[in-house]
Amino acid sequence: MTLNSIGLDTEKTQELADELNQLLANFQLYYQNLRGIHWNIKGRGFFDLHVKFEELYTDANLKVDEIAERILTLGATPLHTFEDYTKAAKVPVGKNISKDEKAVQLIVDSLSELLKIERGILETSDKANDEGTNAMMSDFITEQEKTVWMMKAWLGETV
Repeated sequence: MTLNSIGLDTEKTQELADELNQLLANFQLYYQNLRGIHWNIKGRGFFDLHVKFEELYTDANLKVDEIAERILTLGATPLHTFEDYTKAAKVPVGKNISKDEKAVQLIVDSLSELLKIERGILETSDKANDEGTNAMMSDFITEQEKTVWMMKAWLGETV
């Protein structure tokens, strides 16, 4: 086993970096979806949702940077082209969404996909003894589960 300068197995960190790049691609698409619904939302809920969507895309933008920096910390290169993002992304694309319920459902669907990816990374980071990635994923998961619950409540649904 070869260790890198932060004490992690280089083979396992490459696997983690690949999974984090998958997450990065999906977060970029999620971010772009949030920008689109922020710009295009219409209806009686406009003022509340416009602000909420801005809050979410600002947070997503910060997470994009955190993920990319973690990939670099592990010694790999983050994906950085839209071509790479669209090839790797599993998050649904939201195009021309202006109705409130459809916009909120897009967020729920996107976060559900991100949570699947993050839980997979959590397993991999645990096996690699990578507490840095593990802590990041745990924080992301906790926050996103709460957002899903709130969005589902707004839709009148349960988790």
